[in-house]
Amino acid sequence: MLSVPSFLLRKLYVKGSLQNTPKGISFRLRNSLGSGYAEQMSPLTLDGREIPLEDTSFFVDSEPRSFDTVSKDSPFCLLLNQDTVITVEHVSLSPEPHKVGMGFKVPGLGMLRFDFIDQPLTGDQPEAD
Repeated sequence: MLSVPSFLLRKLYVKGSLQNTPKGISFRLRNSLGSGYAEQMSPLTLDGREIPLEDTSFFVDSEPRSFDTVSKDSPFCLLLNQDTVITVEHVSLSPEPHKVGMGFKVPGLGMLRFDFIDQPLTGDQPEAD
């Protein structure tokens, strides 16, 4: 089975997009690697702590979809050169850098994982749609 190195997957994260929102936190992914999809999501981690799948969402046509709804029949799609907003409810970030980890199961590749470290944006930032 092929493997995708985490340093390549880390390029999905849009540096500087990590921020607090009124309901939790958000960040963006931008896929410049090639269109793909996942049939299962792993719990997101924040500073080593797992976040329940139902508290993590991504947006499809401006509608949130929880990570726990991802399946073979309803995949998590990352289209080429398009941003995907990830939101996490019930958490907030202090001003210092934080480590966020993500994982997903891709057909033919298996479970892929990556993480990134970034400092949240400060000041009045618009909430991700």
